[in-house]
Amino acid sequence: MSQENVELTHRIMDAFHSGPDQFVALMDEDVEASPRIVGGLGSTVCGHGGIRRWWKDLFDFMPDLAIEILEVRDLGDVTLSHTRYRGHGAASGTPFDERNWVAWRWRNGKCVRWSSKATEVEALEAVGLSE
Repeated sequence: MSQENVELTHRIMDAFHSGPDQFVALMDEDVEASPRIVGGLGSTVCGHGGIRRWWKDLFDFMPDLAIEILEVRDLGDVTLSHTRYRGHGAASGTPFDERNWVAWRWRNGKCVRWSSKATEVEALEAVGLSE
C-alpha cells in the first residue's frame, strides 16, 4: 500500500497542473488541507469546493505556477514530498521560487489530509507525525 501512496503523490502533483477537477479527483470529499499559500480563504481549506476555490485563487495570483517534486518519502499512510514552487505574480511579474514540504495522508486511494509547510518538521507535525 505504501508504494501505491508514493505513486499517488506523483499523480496528484501531475493532476495539480492539469486543473482543479483532476486535482480534487484524487481527494476524499471531506479532504482537509493546510496550504502554505492560502489567499483569502484562511489557513485551512475543506472539501472539494474549498480546494477548487483555493486552486483558482492561487492560479489567479500566479498563473504560471509550476511545482516540481524533488523527493517523496514513504511513511505508510503518509507520504512526505519535498517540492519546489516557481512562477511569477500576475500583477507584478515578480518571480517566485520557493522550496516546500508537503505531508499527504492517504486512505483508500484518496488524500484525506495534506499540509504544506516551510520545513520538514512542520509538515510532519501538521499530520500528527514527528521526524
